Order: sequence, then C-alpha cells, then structure tokens
Amino acid sequence: MNKQNSMQTPLARVRGLGSAKSGLHHWWHQRLTAIALVPLMVATTLLIANIGTLDYQGAMALMANPFVAALLLLLVLVGFYHAAMGLQVVLEDYVAAEGKRMVAIIIVKMALFALATLTILSILKVSL
Repeated sequence: MNKQNSMQTPLARVRGLGSAKSGLHHWWHQRLTAIALVPLMVATTLLIANIGTLDYQGAMALMANPFVAALLLLLVLVGFYHAAMGLQVVLEDYVAAEGKRMVAIIIVKMALFALATLTILSILKVSL
C-alpha cells in the first residue's frame, strides 16, 4: 500500500473517492456564487433604497420593470443555491451520524427549495 492510500479510510479506498470526495467542485461553486452575490446584493440594496422613496404605484411600476424582476430572480436563485451549499457543509462537518446527516441535508434542501419557489412566484406575481 502506498502512502497516499494509507491516509484514506477503508471505505474511501473501496469507493475510490479519496479523502476529499467531491469537495473541490463544491468549494468552487460556493466561491463563484459568493462572488456573484456581491453585485447582486449591491444592486438589490440600491433598489430597496429607491423603493423606499416611492409610493405604492411607483413601487409597483418599478417592480414591473423586467430588469428589476430579473435582478431579483437572479438574487433568489444564486442566494438560495449558495445557502444550500453552505448549510450542507455545516451539516457534513457537525453531524456525526451519517443517517441523521443525510436526513438533515435533505430536509434543509427541501425547505430551501420550497422557500425559493415561493419567493420566485411572489416576484413573478408582483412583476407581471
């Protein structure tokens, strides 16, 4: 057995996944979504500041703008995806029992998917 394999658990050697599994892919997506969230949050903050100065009709007209709706939809999609990845990492790091960890990850992802769907439908209802 070579030194690299000696650092793996017996299960990891059987699966052939190595010690990190698919962590690089996950890490890379988390960084890309974090970078994408910066300009989306800046634009959304400016939008919120602008809406605060408008009356109801003005706010509805602003929300009807396709650019504004697209901005908010991107924020929701990227934000919830980023949150799901981050919470998965937390659960993987701090829940020791594999069964409980998998159930918790599934519940969190389902809840985030439901919240993202409701948020997207709300944006579409207001903007259309």
